[in-house]
Amino acid sequence: MTQTIEYGNLMHRALRRLIQEVLEDVRDNGLPGEHHFFITFDTRHPDVNIAQWLMDRYPSDMTVVMQHWFDNLEITDEGFSVTLNFGDAPEPLYIPFDAIKTFVDPSVEFGLRFESQGDDEVEIEEVEAEDHVEVEEELDIVEVETEDASGDADVVSLDSFRKK
Repeated sequence: MTQTIEYGNLMHRALRRLIQEVLEDVRDNGLPGEHHFFITFDTRHPDVNIAQWLMDRYPSDMTVVMQHWFDNLEITDEGFSVTLNFGDAPEPLYIPFDAIKTFVDPSVEFGLRFESQGDDEVEIEEVEAEDHVEVEEELDIVEVETEDASGDADVVSLDSFRKK
């Protein structure tokens, strides 16, 4: 039994489950209305599966758009696979939910950003145990605003409301 409730990890799992449910609905019913997604993911995640030329071009992260054309959308509890068009060349991708950094649907001004600790989690736990330092799991839920007349866009994150 753990000594604390790991709210950050619980939130990450719940919000990644939300993405899974959205993609399952799109698989079953298609994209409704003007909905479309910008999904940024960590290409270094060990379970990401993309073509080598994409890995060479995007060695750390990549943003894909699911909007007008996509095919073969399959979802599991661990991630999803989809075929997207890159310059008239269809390419299959597999993206684990744990690799997702951002998920944005600008048509309804909705977005999620995940800050992953990655391999640092063990080191952070050691620091907490040795030095009694509180380390907060970072999770930003962002609201994406549309551009105003000046062409500027605003992103509001929960970080701006956190106690310092």
